[in-house]
Amino acid sequence: MNDDVRNIVLGVIAAGISAALGWLARTWLWQRKLRRKQAFFGLPDESESLLVVNRNAGGPELAVMRHDVFALLELSALIKDCRAHAQVLAHDTARQGFGERTEFCVGGPASNRRMAAHLSSLLPGVRINVDAEPGPDRGVFQIGSERHRLEPGRAEYVLLARLTVDGSHGDRPVFLFCGQTAITNQAATRYLARNHERLARKHGRNSFVLLLKVVNSQAYGPDVVELVADVTRAALAPLPATTPRTSHRSQS
Repeated sequence: MNDDVRNIVLGVIAAGISAALGWLARTWLWQRKLRRKQAFFGLPDESESLLVVNRNAGGPELAVMRHDVFALLELSALIKDCRAHAQVLAHDTARQGFGERTEFCVGGPASNRRMAAHLSSLLPGVRINVDAEPGPDRGVFQIGSERHRLEPGRAEYVLLARLTVDGSHGDRPVFLFCGQTAITNQAATRYLARNHERLARKHGRNSFVLLLKVVNSQAYGPDVVELVADVTRAALAPLPATTPRTSHRSQS
């Protein structure tokens, strides 16, 4: 074997080794990213999760709003990316505890009994007006001492929460998407899909409750979302005895 052939063979071998090392590095990084995502959502390989479906508050029991269907599709994609499986349950048939399987619960307490139970049990600092009669306080959020009113099509609020319970060690959290309108539920699921890595870095496996505002949904749909505040402390504490005040604070 002359020098030219030897150099070609060595070059081919070196290129092969470099390609293999590059593939291994990319695979390791991808696996690391996947494991972090699975840990945040509580969805290891082949695990089971619950998608709790609400109903159209103004329609028959089994009707689901179009935007809530889109929200479920967003969540289904996240679950599939984690190599996990989802069981879809109607809100009034999900009669089980939490902590055994990751749960994604969609819809406000007026259309989702499961959500109403979670708010009562897990978020004592949150009250939501479920009065069906039209009025300025319809759908209003009270979180701690502050109130957030619904302005249909202009400013609509939604709570995005990741909650854990004692004894679960954060392994199987409950995710809540509790909005004043169906489009806000979709906006919250989309926000989670886009920002889960940042949320995981900030909160780890701890509970958090975020108040989001969907801006001008008539023009922008569920895409323009502002983070109003991290309301975890207020939402987890009992409501204060003082008179609440209306707040329209926002931060991006």
